[in-house]
Amino acid sequence: MSKAKILQLINRKMNESGMVQTGIEGIQLFKITDPIECSPAVYEPSVTAIVLGTKEAILDGNKHLYDNTQYICCTMPMPIEAGTPKASTDNPLIGVYISINTGIMTELALEIQSATSNQQIPNVSYPSQSILTADWEHNFTDALYKVLLLDDDAIDLAILKKARLRELYYALLKGQAGYAFKRAFGVGNEIARSIAFLSSHLHENITIEDMASQIGMSRAVFHRKFKQATNMSPIQFVKSMRLNHAAMKITQGTNVNVAAMEMGYVSSSQFSREFKRMYGLSPKQWSQQN
Repeated sequence: MSKAKILQLINRKMNESGMVQTGIEGIQLFKITDPIECSPAVYEPSVTAIVLGTKEAILDGNKHLYDNTQYICCTMPMPIEAGTPKASTDNPLIGVYISINTGIMTELALEIQSATSNQQIPNVSYPSQSILTADWEHNFTDALYKVLLLDDDAIDLAILKKARLRELYYALLKGQAGYAFKRAFGVGNEIARSIAFLSSHLHENITIEDMASQIGMSRAVFHRKFKQATNMSPIQFVKSMRLNHAAMKITQGTNVNVAAMEMGYVSSSQFSREFKRMYGLSPKQWSQQN
């Protein structure tokens, strides 16, 4: 199976720029034909499979370009800046966005870990990463294509969608990024659970001690493991998550003060100060320009 067939399938289903939901919840097709500068976003656990064009992201101040040689994996919610500055009608960004169903991924990750518990595992040290890339393996390409084909037949969709989705997730877990997904969804997923806890309490005054106690770690151990997984300290991460969510809300038309309060800021001056330090613009200037 080739990526060219996936591209043909997407072009057959999409005539215009935008995103289209497939018959399987969480899987969307996208085509972007206008340049979009990098702007704040929050990636949820997902896979972005680009079949044509390039995507840009800024992580830790470093610019990264992604194309169709690899798929992008996000194993836990992460604040990021992303865009498609090179997209055009002649050079569109085309691909598939897969929002990870945490229930299915956790079930599969635990099944794999249980099935391999008696096997000798090579002593390989993998880097802790929450956003990483993986080569397009044949198994992933084949599983993705078979999932997308389900839209062509309502009966196939009703009967096979769960099995095909499990097959796709299994390909991810067996691929180059499998170790990261197992770490986030299988045994030893403490940092991912702490971030999930934070994501649902962003509007509250969450402390590092609160996050550490949720997973039964000391502050010192939690700080070290968190930075290994996200390349940010817990304090930096919390601030980035809140500011990125606020910037997205302001872009969508939310009043600046309301966006600040919804993200747990009680001082508008502190919010403005941190916002400008992060994005180089005051919240009011950001609202006018975006």
